[in-house]
Amino acid sequence: MTSMVERVRRFRRMRALVIGDAMLDTYYEGTAERLCGEGPIPVVRKTGEFRAPGGAANTAANRRALGAQVEYLGLTGADAAGEALRAALRQRGVADTRLVADAGTATGHKLRILADGQYVVRFDEGGRGPIAPAAERTLLASLEDCYPACDVVVVSDYGYGAASDALLARLGVLRAARPIPLVVDSKRLARFRALRATVVTPNHLEASMLLARETPPDVEAAAGDRRALAERLAPHLLEWLGCEHVAVTLGGEGVYLRSANGGAVHVPAHPVARAGDVGAGDSFTAALALALIAGAEIAEAVRIGIEAAGIAVTKRWTAVVEARELLRRVSLRERSDSAAREGGTSRGRELLRVLAALDSARRAGKSVVFTNGVFDILHAGHVALLRQAKALGDVLVVGVNSNRGAAVISSAGQPINDERDRLALVAALDVVDHALIFDEETPAELIRALRPDIHAKGGDYAGMALPEADAVAAGGGRVVILPLTGDAGTGAVIGRILARAADGSLGAVS
Repeated sequence: MTSMVERVRRFRRMRALVIGDAMLDTYYEGTAERLCGEGPIPVVRKTGEFRAPGGAANTAANRRALGAQVEYLGLTGADAAGEALRAALRQRGVADTRLVADAGTATGHKLRILADGQYVVRFDEGGRGPIAPAAERTLLASLEDCYPACDVVVVSDYGYGAASDALLARLGVLRAARPIPLVVDSKRLARFRALRATVVTPNHLEASMLLARETPPDVEAAAGDRRALAERLAPHLLEWLGCEHVAVTLGGEGVYLRSANGGAVHVPAHPVARAGDVGAGDSFTAALALALIAGAEIAEAVRIGIEAAGIAVTKRWTAVVEARELLRRVSLRERSDSAAREGGTSRGRELLRVLAALDSARRAGKSVVFTNGVFDILHAGHVALLRQAKALGDVLVVGVNSNRGAAVISSAGQPINDERDRLALVAALDVVDHALIFDEETPAELIRALRPDIHAKGGDYAGMALPEADAVAAGGGRVVILPLTGDAGTGAVIGRILARAADGSLGAVS
């Protein structure tokens, strides 16, 4: 069975065509120190400026960031905003050669002004008006050139004119001759009925507005419950649009997916603190489309899209999701699912907790160090090793062999102390951030789950071929051998205990 991680890795082999309305998103940041004497409005002193592709241009940028090769067909004005948009696209690896500059229109531009992190106003300009015949002919010619080499088409239509009737008609002809997946994100879905898209991705409000005149009473009754509303709207959308799948997005509640074959599923989203929503839909659509051509079934593709959107909403402003971020996220989800399938055991729940904590730490730019051992009789050598390991990074995770695992690797049989006692002692050390018990002979499977940046081992492993080395490398990490300190090994400690017991000098220990 192919994993979600493998699906995402395949993105870099995909060729994607994005068609739709180009926009420039600009953010002015500042601080509000006083009210204006000219009226009851704040005076914002500018401290920063950020520009990013918006609209369909953001969908194209997301696809490129996810690793795919991208052709983007869009329309701008012959103006400063258009030039700034082109520069922002090139900066993100998306060629602007297929963008058509129409002197008869203005580039869609959303200027957001924020004071101390709070929105003050959004100022919109351009983007609307009929497309000039010459610009339309250029877009049609580009479509003819690009379509034969692409694996999937995404149309991101905001109603500004790039996805004209003539262009959609020509797209229909091309798809009839060479069918490939078509994903449509549009505020005007009725225009796409003849295309019979693979997937349409309206939000619940867009779906409601589209079917406003045809909406039956039971749909109206569900209007207060987004999921219930989607469940009632989706069958009507499927029938009316003639598409294969409808994915109704529900914001923080995830996506309701309904297919023409009768299948239906609600794919939940994961809660995100302080989520934003600018561009998250573009990230969702981009990842969903690439997952489809990477071989994912529709429900899995939707889930990958949700994971991408879950990353996007944690970012400031209009942002793209990079392949490495999505790989990390889907890897975490798969490992979480695997842990959950263990039956809700305490070890499984603890692994889930640690995986979530490491995910947060990595998003904050922190590195993860892993080491492991039996830690049967905790001594100064153990503490020195763990302090050296912690110094290699930011977060230290320690794997502790279970009783069964320790007995397998030790000629002495069962350890002296129980696994829970050994775990508690290790976890109590100030340098240890997380400690976990693992049952296998080697920590390879735990390492595959944790994906540490560094796997630290003691100097007694110098020159040895570690059985877990492949697992470390698979997660992008490296092995570091730490020098041994003194002669405070467990064997030496036990030897001194036995010697003192033999000569009667051990004494009583309370």
